[in-house]
Amino acid sequence: MIEFHFQKVEKDDSRIIDLYKLRYQVYCTECGFERPEDHPGEMEKDEFDDVATHFCAFDRETNEIIGTARIILPSAKSFPILKHFNIDKDAIAAINDNKVAEISRLAISKDFRRRTIDKAIYSDERIDVKDQITICKQRRKQFELALVAGLYHCIFLESMNQGLTHWYAVMAKGLYYLLKSRGIIWHPIGPSQNYHGWRRPYIAEISENIKSASVNYSAFLSSPPPGWNG
Repeated sequence: MIEFHFQKVEKDDSRIIDLYKLRYQVYCTECGFERPEDHPGEMEKDEFDDVATHFCAFDRETNEIIGTARIILPSAKSFPILKHFNIDKDAIAAINDNKVAEISRLAISKDFRRRTIDKAIYSDERIDVKDQITICKQRRKQFELALVAGLYHCIFLESMNQGLTHWYAVMAKGLYYLLKSRGIIWHPIGPSQNYHGWRRPYIAEISENIKSASVNYSAFLSSPPPGWNG
């Protein structure tokens, strides 16, 4: 049974407050990527949120936001990746600035991850203690993969609607390999830097990912993720 669903959250939607609060929880409280004093009201947001489209995963039982990501659309504000990283200009020279967007602020609730693990531990099925640890790890990875894949599916559909050709993203090595395992292809366009931890800048060609998805992850191209209302 699918335990979460995905939706676009508009900027005038009251749930945008919960989205910013989840980002605060992850980026300020749990990971220390942002300074809490820079984000009053325990809401993590920045200048790019006004030119971004936001997506969320919701717990089916509580309708609580358990995951979020955004895609920053082309605008006069440029992109964070171009402001904070040393980019190989030759690698992006042929890119139409009006056809590229930046994916960022991926955040998954730590509380939700804990609840899913608890369900595995306290299930009705009798499980050996040794196997409990393995099941917890596998279940945690499964849910994180499903949440991340679902959010990227939302971004893919929005990108098609917007007529985009490329994505920018800055990510840690772990996320790069997680996305690669789902058939999402990224190309480095600069060296790693210590920015919210060690991160590297990447670019992805959407048409290349469509071809990859048709072979590796056909669901990416077919029906929308559960609950999608984009």
